[in-house]
Amino acid sequence: MNWLATHRRSALIIGLTLLVPLYLYLAALVKLLALGAGDAERIDDLRPRIARLQGLIDNEAALRAAAGEVGERLEALGYAPAQDATAVAASLQAEVRQLLARAGLAVSNSQVLPTRNQDNFDLVGVKVTATGTLPALDAALVNLEAFRPMLLIESLDVFPSRGRVRREDRLPQQVTAVIEVLALRRLP
Repeated sequence: MNWLATHRRSALIIGLTLLVPLYLYLAALVKLLALGAGDAERIDDLRPRIARLQGLIDNEAALRAAAGEVGERLEALGYAPAQDATAVAASLQAEVRQLLARAGLAVSNSQVLPTRNQDNFDLVGVKVTATGTLPALDAALVNLEAFRPMLLIESLDVFPSRGRVRREDRLPQQVTAVIEVLALRRLP
């Protein structure tokens, strides 16, 4: 203790000199611990992602088969994206008129509706006015339902046709139907 009392300044310098490396060592240790904790947190965040990717890798063949099946179903549900929307509308108008005429309805008016974009599809629409009997209308609706690619009936207004019907003729009830039909066109 005698040396510390006589060499106070030297002891203070030596003590500070020893504290600087100790401080640097502790600072580096704290930074490494914080970095390790951050890495552990990031690893915990990545584990579910890695598990999902591993699941995709394990089920790749099944997913490809399902994607092919969905592609085939889409072909049955909508027109191909390679076809122009105006060409699809014109074709749809002609096909719907033929379907209704084959069912026994007389088509008096048809018009192409503006194409609407919804999700991954264009909705191509046709509005048709036709007159005929109720059984013919029923047959026409069955034909529209069986048509491929799939048709959606957006609206259907049916009302009795105007005109004199003599009771002694016993003709079937004549109706006028205004039908809005939509077809899907897949977007590229």
